[in-house]
Amino acid sequence: MPFTIAIIGRPNVGKSTLFNRLVGRKLAIVDDTPGVTRDRREGEGKLAELKFRLIDTAGLEDVTDDSLEARMRRQTEHALDEADVALMVIDARAGVTPMDQHFVSWLRARGTPSILVANKCEGRAGESGLFDAYSLGLDEPVAFSAEHGLGLSDLYDRLIPFAEAAAAEGTQAYDDEDEFADLEEFNDEGDGDDMAEPKALQLAIVGRPNVGKSTMINRLLGEDRMLTGPEAGITRDSISISWQHGGRDYRLIDTAGLRRKARITDKLESLSTRDTLRAVRFAHVVVLVLDADAVLEKQDLTIARQVIEEGRALIIAVNKWDAAKDRGETIQRLGDRLQTSLPQVRGIPVITCSALTGQGLDKLLPTVTETYDLWNTRVGTGDLNRWLTDMQEAHPAPMGKGGKRIRLRYATQAKARPPTFIVFCTRATELPDSYTRFLVNGLRDHFGLDGVPIRLIYRKSENPYADRK
Repeated sequence: MPFTIAIIGRPNVGKSTLFNRLVGRKLAIVDDTPGVTRDRREGEGKLAELKFRLIDTAGLEDVTDDSLEARMRRQTEHALDEADVALMVIDARAGVTPMDQHFVSWLRARGTPSILVANKCEGRAGESGLFDAYSLGLDEPVAFSAEHGLGLSDLYDRLIPFAEAAAAEGTQAYDDEDEFADLEEFNDEGDGDDMAEPKALQLAIVGRPNVGKSTMINRLLGEDRMLTGPEAGITRDSISISWQHGGRDYRLIDTAGLRRKARITDKLESLSTRDTLRAVRFAHVVVLVLDADAVLEKQDLTIARQVIEEGRALIIAVNKWDAAKDRGETIQRLGDRLQTSLPQVRGIPVITCSALTGQGLDKLLPTVTETYDLWNTRVGTGDLNRWLTDMQEAHPAPMGKGGKRIRLRYATQAKARPPTFIVFCTRATELPDSYTRFLVNGLRDHFGLDGVPIRLIYRKSENPYADRK
């Protein structure tokens, strides 16, 4: 691993903007509202030939109780424990505040090497704050503008000693072959293109607020990696975590809770929702977490449909099962809702679990792996066309307009992830939806594709005599 940098500072000084600047992409949500970032986010940063692991943290608050702010501060402390160097960010336009002074003293006491970054130094408004920064005693401050990219060369010079120390210890701190130039927070394979095997299985955890998504990820990881608590809507960013289990690489993606669109009036929640939907688009498998006492409500169904429309593999996890009031009725209601409201994907896997106690979570990853393999299914062209012949013999396609017969001539699989099939036929636009459902259900039954989206596309057969006179 390259050397590690933690970005710290009080709220609203531009830490997430600096994080986005150094990773080269807008991964962290940025807004003028103080306290946007809550969980610590990690990414691969790069500055010239230097590469490093970068950790964005929540704004520091002077609290040590069990409040949300105190739990956020403990997440920042974990980041500092892992860091080789901290970037202490202040707002040069606001000048040095008593809180800045307090946390600089706190940082010195922890002993983590640090670099003072005076952000928002573009223009003349930040000059006085930059000069005031010398009073903090953290060597010469770096005059910086995360928004405009000013001061990158000065920051580079200050990071060189840490890169050299990392190189001396045998870690790779210089990017001679530019191997991370195209690194994405979510692998490119997540968009459904199956030309290459993905480096890691992208597993997104989604659901309504306060159903236990972050608690589930913490239980899987075996540590308090994500911020949790009784407050609804703690998670705001979609946080990606690399993880290895059973010899397989995963990328767990914790997401913000999704509420009904009509209830979203806050700009920040709108940004969080957009970030969650982006996580779904780039995922391979999506786990929809439900509350055992409120399974598949209207918003849950909306989320499930969005996952299916994106072509992602879907698993339903009924959480808080240890506290469920009537388990038999819950399972019956869930099965009925799936059958009536999501008939387009039959056989969606369902597990019951408790993220708080770990009960039933041992079934999750085997189900994820099995569903992922189905999502990657490839069917041979010969087998597919023999199946198509049998289907037409059992139930021929209906007549088209004018009593002319519709012929399904040939079928092939265009791609996997999700399984996508093309059927070449005459009068493609005249086939009714009921016959499409018949074919899709036949594909599920014959090739064992229960629980994953199937896309069936019709193409008009070319008439070789059309251009002849």
